[in-house]
Amino acid sequence: QVQLVESGGGLVQAGGSLRLSCAASGRTFRRYAMGWFRQAPGKEREFVAAISWNDINTYYADSVKGRFTISRVNAKNTVYLQMNSLKPEDTAVYYCAADPGGYTVVASSDYWGQGTQVTVSS
Repeated sequence: QVQLVESGGGLVQAGGSLRLSCAASGRTFRRYAMGWFRQAPGKEREFVAAISWNDINTYYADSVKGRFTISRVNAKNTVYLQMNSLKPEDTAVYYCAADPGGYTVVASSDYWGQGTQVTVSS
């Protein structure tokens, strides 16, 4: 069982930066792929970024490539999402996810956090 708690969301102006954190419980954190999804009002949840268990592979949605960076510190059971050059269209609730498959996360991944709100003003 893995429990995930996100933090770091907030209100920022367009062009600004935020760093989201996701703290995970459980000894098996280092075996899980970790990632982020987001959901804007009236839209479906969409994939943002993922990182493999061994920190070798990262994956990004086209809409965030070059602006967002995902990373993890297994010793801290934490995954991060550094978000730069934020745009109003990045406004959404951001969810952390964990998947025992080890390589990426998908909409049906096993574990999810409660979400953190990111609002980007124009």
